[in-house]
Amino acid sequence: MRLIGTVKRTTAAAMVPAVFLSLVAYFMWQAQQGDRGTNTASQRALDLQRAKAELTRAESDLATWERRVAAMRASRVDSDTLDERARAMLNLSEPRDIIIPYPQGQRLF
Repeated sequence: MRLIGTVKRTTAAAMVPAVFLSLVAYFMWQAQQGDRGTNTASQRALDLQRAKAELTRAESDLATWERRVAAMRASRVDSDTLDERARAMLNLSEPRDIIIPYPQGQRLF
């Protein structure tokens, strides 16, 4: 009878520390492996670098297109840009032009 009482007291006394140790272990694991843990921080930094590179490329493309559109405005039409677009749209060329054919499916526009 005494042995059973000792086991019950020991088990009851060990329950509280076991619960707290389990909580600490859970939060430590989350700090390492969770969505906002230290292991995913490097992945997030890499994603941020990729997004910044994509943003830089998109801004460069936007500036290029804004420059080309500004050249086509009705107030001042750039004759070279107009000529380039007309030739591309009509699929025509000058006799002095150098023609470089592109493979099928790789169009410029």
